[in-house]
Parts: sequence; structure tokens; C-alpha cells
Amino acid sequence: MTRPRVYVGMSGGVDSSVAAALLLDQDYDVTGVYMKNWSQDLPGMQCPWAEDLADAKRVAVQLGIDFKVFDFETQYRQKVVDYMLDEYRAGRTPNPDIMCNQEVKFKLFLETSLAAKADYIATGHYARVERLAHTARLLRAGDDNKDQTYFLYRVTSEALAKTVFPLGNLTKPEVRQIAKDRGLWTARKKESMGVCFVGNVGMREFLSQYITTRPGDIIDKESGRVLGRHDGAIFYTLGQRHGLDVGGGLPYYVVGKNMDKNEVYVSRNINDEHMWRTEIKLTDIHWINQPLTEDARIQVRLRHRGVLINAIYSTDTLHLESAERAVAPGQSAVIYRGEECLGGGLVI
Repeated sequence: MTRPRVYVGMSGGVDSSVAAALLLDQDYDVTGVYMKNWSQDLPGMQCPWAEDLADAKRVAVQLGIDFKVFDFETQYRQKVVDYMLDEYRAGRTPNPDIMCNQEVKFKLFLETSLAAKADYIATGHYARVERLAHTARLLRAGDDNKDQTYFLYRVTSEALAKTVFPLGNLTKPEVRQIAKDRGLWTARKKESMGVCFVGNVGMREFLSQYITTRPGDIIDKESGRVLGRHDGAIFYTLGQRHGLDVGGGLPYYVVGKNMDKNEVYVSRNINDEHMWRTEIKLTDIHWINQPLTEDARIQVRLRHRGVLINAIYSTDTLHLESAERAVAPGQSAVIYRGEECLGGGLVI
């Protein structure tokens, strides 16, 4: 029989390197693919794409697999970066990793790979797929600490049916050990922490290059008193405590902002009504398979590695069992039932 052909996204990191190695062990015909999504340097920070590409190539050579480069830079800018900038301009808090998975990895990469006669794609995500007769389900990873289904909730069932997650039942230490045992080039490479594909650059630094900001007032919500100045309301999110620089005493928290007036509102009241929500309305909802019925009992995760919160879903609204702090407009609420990730939506 002909071995199933899989194109594995290789970012130059240890996770995708081990994913490629495990696919070989499972007797796939493996081709490594580096997705060139961003190559622009930022002031004081060189984009690591060339180094990452070289690392991915080295691992492909070590494994003896074919290697390709897919250039998605134009599409990434249009579908991920422009979306992210528009959301921040509107005062919301988007997640570019989720949009990258939806538009690039599990759409553009999938379509390009299938057109090149691949049977499947694979990535180094910590998640699992269960393929059924006419559909596929997204399941949480075996290691709940590394589970990445929060970032994958907008992937379609059709895409999941063509996807392999080799790391789904492994822990990060196990992945590191496999890489060391096999002598992979990336075995000791540190994880990238920053904007998806851009490198180790903070969101504030990234936004500053593309959005014109202006100073404005930081205002005490209770008294209306101006406490200080900020360098752009766009940089602040609900519940934020650090970076306000408004004097000593009890800490202030961001409880709101007005993008038209360029004002940030703060309070020392940790129980401020704007900080806690038991009812969350969603927009742009995506279901991996069937939509939920009314009054369905589910669990919801409001941030990566956040706790699973019991809730009831009805008419695009989540009714949480207990109040949750600092749920910001634009962030994703991801819905689960047991092990299965059902989908989710954007917080209004």
C-alpha cells in the first residue's frame, strides 16, 4: 500500500520538529513545510524568520525528509495583521494566534498542501482529533497544562478531518526528551514568546509601528479626577493593573476606555461592576460541528490556560456559574463539553 502523504508545518521549533519525527515513526510519507508568514524587522528587533527557516531545514535534513517553503506573507498581513490592527483600533482585544490558525495554518496551508497531493497536514499543536464517519471532533490534549484547543476553536470539521496532531498525548518534557534522544537540532531551542510568527516582540511594541497613537487622560471612574496620562488608549485592556503609573497606595485597575475621547478609566474597587461578568454575549460564533441547542450545559474557557467554567448557553449568550473577572471585548470565549471543543465566539 502507498503510505499516506503528510505535509507537516515546521516552524523551526522543537514541537514541530518532534511532530515530523513521530510521523516518520508512524510510517507516513513526510514532507516538511516552513510557512514564511512574516519577514519584516522592527526597530531594535530582527525578525527571526531566517534563523527559524534554517533550523527547520536542518531538522528536515536530519530526518531525511523533503522540505518546502510556502510564502504566505501577503495573505498573513491581510488576514491576520490587518484584522488585529483593526480590532485594537476599535478598542477590542483580539487574539492573532486564533486568526492565524483559522486563515493560514488550517486554511491556506491545508489548501496548498492538498493541491500538492498531500493526504493530510500536521502541526505541533497540543490537541487531539477524533475522526468519525462523516465528521471530525477536536479534543483537548492529554496534558491539560499544554492544551492548545483554545487557539484552534475556529478550525472547521473538514479541516480537522485532514489534520494530524502527533503531540496530542504527550507532555512538553516528553517532547523535549524525544528531541534530545534523537539528537534533533532544535532539542534545546527556547519557545518563542510574542506575536504569532513575528518573533519575541511585545504587542505594545508591535502596535506602535502601525498605529498612530496620542497621549490622553487616565481618569478615576468614581471621582472623575484626572490621575495621570497615558500614551494611547489602544494599549490598555480591561483589568490591567501594571503600566498605569498613577501614584502609590492601593492599585488602580482599568475598568473601561473611550476610544473616541482617548480616555482610560480606572478604579481601586476590585469589585467594580465593569470588572466582573456572569453573562457574556458572543458574536461571530463558530461551531466545529453542530450548533448547541438552547439552554445547553457546557464549560467555557475565556483565556488560554484559564480554568474551565461551568455555564449555560442560550441564544448567543453564556450564563456563567460564577462571575469572571476582566472579560474584555474582542477576546475569545471557547466552549467545551467534557473533552470536546465545540467552538466559541468573540466577546461583545
